[in-house]
Amino acid sequence: MSTGIVKSKLDVIEDAASCKAPAEVLIVLLPGAYDTPADFVKQGFVRALRERQIAADLVIADTHMGYYPEGLVVQRLHDDIVAPARKKGYRQIWMTGISLGGYGSLLYAKEHGADIDGMFLMAPFLGNRSLIAEIAKTGLADWKVGDIPAADYDRLLWSWIKGYSDPVYAGKPDRPPLYIGYGTEDRFAGSNQIIAKVLPAERVTTTDGGHEWQPWQRLWASFLDRSVLPRCE
Repeated sequence: MSTGIVKSKLDVIEDAASCKAPAEVLIVLLPGAYDTPADFVKQGFVRALRERQIAADLVIADTHMGYYPEGLVVQRLHDDIVAPARKKGYRQIWMTGISLGGYGSLLYAKEHGADIDGMFLMAPFLGNRSLIAEIAKTGLADWKVGDIPAADYDRLLWSWIKGYSDPVYAGKPDRPPLYIGYGTEDRFAGSNQIIAKVLPAERVTTTDGGHEWQPWQRLWASFLDRSVLPRCE
């Protein structure tokens, strides 16, 4: 379990692709609230990536709950991982995450969407239940955003997510392609479905199970099996 201590620079686990040529794609993987980068290794996420010979380097960041107040997670991801990766010459950067890590991926994309090339969210936490219930009544496309107080971070985020329901905005360079997956018995399935309903069917994956590692492993494998990421030559 993460300690909650916020450091000036993110702790990470890095894993490089074993292709002949240097990888031009970087995957950034963010953990859930009480998970660590080591948990992803233990649960086979790195192994699944390498078994498929995907030509992408991997960074698993320790973005625990201490980084989320005041949006510090966005600053640290940008300064410690994404901006340096662009300077190194990566042509694509994907933001991926489980539960709270999915929320963090969205927060980052909201502020720096043009700096990443795609997102894959696994059973993402999406904010307070009353807001989600409000959006569910009309559906995301018809939801009236209204005036948003500056401190209402969840509503601000959902107002940005709403753009994926409008094809005019969904294809903009600052709104990277969004993929989502979740277990059908997951406690966040309802909120995840709100997003899933406005995405192309090929960007949505579901599996049996709840908010636990086995469904997430299947979702990760399914995403890796798509033709979205390049393979080693």
